[in-house]
Amino acid sequence: MGVDPASNHFIMRILITGGAGFIGSHLAEACLRDGDEVTVLDDLSTGRMENLAAVRGHARFHFAQGSILDATVVERLVGGADLVYHLAAAVGVRLVVRTPLQTIITNVEGTQVVLENCAQHGRKVFLASTSEVYGKSRKAAFAESDELILGPTSVGRWAYACAKALDEFLAFGHAKERGLRFVAVRYFNTVGPRQVPEHGMVVPRFISQALKNEPVTVFGDGTQSRCFIHVHDAVTATRLLANNPDAEGEVVNVGDPRPVAILELARKVLRLTGSSSVVQHVDPKRVYDTDFEDMENRVPDIAKLKRLTGFSPEHSLDQAIQDAIAVLREGASR
Repeated sequence: MGVDPASNHFIMRILITGGAGFIGSHLAEACLRDGDEVTVLDDLSTGRMENLAAVRGHARFHFAQGSILDATVVERLVGGADLVYHLAAAVGVRLVVRTPLQTIITNVEGTQVVLENCAQHGRKVFLASTSEVYGKSRKAAFAESDELILGPTSVGRWAYACAKALDEFLAFGHAKERGLRFVAVRYFNTVGPRQVPEHGMVVPRFISQALKNEPVTVFGDGTQSRCFIHVHDAVTATRLLANNPDAEGEVVNVGDPRPVAILELARKVLRLTGSSSVVQHVDPKRVYDTDFEDMENRVPDIAKLKRLTGFSPEHSLDQAIQDAIAVLREGASR
């Protein structure tokens, strides 16, 4: 940790794995605005350099192309950091269902490499987990202490949930045996600008279809519901938790607890894009595989987040969709 002589501000050295991705790139911008020095490690398998266009020329920004599976690279970068945000992972339903083996290897072995080096160097780590770990639970709202109910191992979708749950176990294990300082966050459907449709995320997929005036494809009858948090709110909560000593050793939900039915989400996207598209109901098993399973509802209980940070989401779902539309529309016009 250094000091900026001009402002007498302590400059924290931040490492963000997966920092060229959707959430990671927004996080990098936020850290730089706060006066930190930021290094991004990304293999660009799903992340994109264009996500970092706003920061690439910044004097306190550094980029390293590489994998979290490369222990030599990770050791060097962790050793030069004060705080590590571990966001690198195989993400997206489409990618997870089609490449379950790579999902497990990246999300478990890669996380082990990061956590091991953070423990070795005494670095605090922020571990990005997911609401997927709650699995098939039918509770009205998911709290961090709830039991996890996963589907059978023959269903590829659960590989992602299981791998992320194992990541959390690894963090607790390193904390108990090696004194690792960590906070783990379960994100609930983060959306907004820079999220791309290629990996199966529902909001950018709907927007992309609507902008092309193609049918907006809703899986099943569309009565299943989800909660969506604007990426700017997710980053704010992320920073608050990472810098809060009371959050260390905790698992915390980050999300917006206001649910919307997927069919209503599709209609909202059509309205906000002004598209002439129609809604088309499809069987998700035809899109992904015969082993696909969906969940009825997924609502976060954010009482713990509020208690630790006082945080509440500030952006509406409409705002998140509008911000995503602006970026996707700009990309489509190039």
